[in-house]
This record gives sequence, C-alpha cells and structure tokens, in this order.
Amino acid sequence: HVQLVESGGGSVQPGGSLRLSCDASGYTYSSNCMGWFRQAPGKEREGVAAISVRDGSTYYADSVKGRFTISRDNAKNTLYLQVNSLMPEDTAMYYCAEDCVCPVGDCTYRGQGTQVTVS
Repeated sequence: HVQLVESGGGSVQPGGSLRLSCDASGYTYSSNCMGWFRQAPGKEREGVAAISVRDGSTYYADSVKGRFTISRDNAKNTLYLQVNSLMPEDTAMYYCAEDCVCPVGDCTYRGQGTQVTVS
C-alpha cells in the first residue's frame, strides 16, 4: 500500500518561507520523476517542481524559478520543497506525487496535500 503524507504548510506573510515535506511509505522509487503540484480554488493544477529519480535533474515552473527548491532524501524516503519569497499568488494546496511522467506529467501516486496561505 503506497502512502504519501505531506506536511509543513501554513500561513505566512509575503516574503516568508516554508519547507514542505512528503513522507513516502510502501513504495519503491520508480525510474520516473517525483514532483510537487499545487492547486488553488478555481484554478487548474500546476506542476511547480520535479526531480528525476534517474539522474537527480530538476525542473521548475517559470512561476517559481529562483524561489522554490526541490530535493529528496532517499534514506528517509522523503521529498522536500523549500519555498522562499512567498507571494500571495502562491496560495494553494500543495501535493507531492511520485511515479510521474517527467517532469510534471501524469503521476501514479499523490498525497492528500498541505495548505499554503500567503497573506
């Protein structure tokens, strides 16, 4: 049974930072990508960052480049997203996902999400 559990979201002021975590259990990394997605009310889901399991290369959406950093700790089976210089438009539910078509295509597994609110 695969389970992805996100944490680290919260309410911050513009310019603030958060570190989102995604703990994975019951899963062996595939050779595809792992990623972070977000969705705000009334908006489409956006793939904000991804990391290749194969070579560690990363992808960032233009809207977050230079502000967000994706990383993973294989020993802990944890995926991270460091989010800096937050802006109100970053407000959304953030989801981690695994076994994604690189970089931010369809994914096999997705967590329940953690809310980020910037105001």
